[in-house]
Amino acid sequence: MKTLLKNCKLVTAPYSPEKRYDILVEQGTITRIGEGIREENVKTVDVGGNMVVPGFIDMHCNICEPGYENIEDIETVSHSAIRGGFTTITCEPSTKPVIDNKTVVEYIISKSKAQSQVNIYPYGSMSMGCEGKSIAEIGEMYEAGIVGISDGDEFLDSAALLRNVMRYSKMFDLPIMTHCEDRSLSGKGVMNEGYTATCLGLSGMPREAEEIQVSRNLILAEITGARLHIAHVSTAGAVSMIRDAKKKGLPVTCETCPHYFSLTEEAVEDYNTFAKVNPPLRTAEDVAAILSGIADGTIDVIATGHSPTSMTDKNREFDQAAYGISALETAFPLCYTRLVETGIITMERLTELLSKNPAKILRLVHKGCIAEGYDADLTVVDCSEYYHIDPKHFASKAKFSPFAGQQVKGRAVYTMVGGKILP
Repeated sequence: MKTLLKNCKLVTAPYSPEKRYDILVEQGTITRIGEGIREENVKTVDVGGNMVVPGFIDMHCNICEPGYENIEDIETVSHSAIRGGFTTITCEPSTKPVIDNKTVVEYIISKSKAQSQVNIYPYGSMSMGCEGKSIAEIGEMYEAGIVGISDGDEFLDSAALLRNVMRYSKMFDLPIMTHCEDRSLSGKGVMNEGYTATCLGLSGMPREAEEIQVSRNLILAEITGARLHIAHVSTAGAVSMIRDAKKKGLPVTCETCPHYFSLTEEAVEDYNTFAKVNPPLRTAEDVAAILSGIADGTIDVIATGHSPTSMTDKNREFDQAAYGISALETAFPLCYTRLVETGIITMERLTELLSKNPAKILRLVHKGCIAEGYDADLTVVDCSEYYHIDPKHFASKAKFSPFAGQQVKGRAVYTMVGGKILP
């Protein structure tokens, strides 16, 4: 079946945002883009002049299946992604069992094809069991279909082991996703170390817990030449070090998440556990640095950081409450409202952060752009009206958000994956 999307506003080069284009899709591929396309025997969808952008790609997402299906599963995360305009998501390896061998990789891929309406690509773990003791079966997992190496939100404490992982990974040209946290410094901290933590009587996690490990990983990347990707950057110091590393030509990329440029540690006031995330929300100074890094290209990707947990585990005393955020369905509106509406970046730059750059880093050929011959993974967004975020309507099982009630602009009205328009 052919599908013709008509009256599309395209905001990426070489198209003019002042014109309206038609996009012809055949067998899951974009076959023609132009003005006034006429084609017989097609399903025609008029998008009404709304923006059509490359389908969003999430580089940091916890799916929870296998092992934690009560929190989230492949089917619900798929629907949540569709609601948010994401056509491709990744699977962190910290499932149960951990994705540290080809059998689990094959299970994730097979289960995703059967139950997910969006593309799901798994990461393989760096170490067996994500325990940081011995290298996982990276070669076999690569053959089975992983797109990167990560220990999820666990930190690889051994510099020697990480150096060996980096050397080994070069054989497969896989990016190494690193969570940067020195647990000897962050300890039992539950929020950013500083004035607000002191006022609330909560243990703090200092910036240097992140920045020391960012520095270490950059040094190892320079020595080995491995492709380093630093996850959920949250501090001004981390942004500065990554900027300097890029100027030196190091093969480093990085990501942040919407909550790190939309909220500060003050969101935790009144012991709001919905704002308990790791790394923690930082200060206004850090937020400004993140925004600067997004604007000048230091930050390559905006990931959702979708890390669902149960309401039971959130509705506890702050010290005991679980970390996590439900983020797939709020990521784009927060990005559009905070970054594009304010003039910090253009919509084209936002598509680079959400689509083009993730596809490039993960080597997802024929994704991340709107062009003839590329996969028909497209998102139609309506940015004409403000509305309020209401977690009760999330498709995710994690129906909570620190952004509940906030006014935003921009939502996905159609999500097309492989040429199929999904509800």
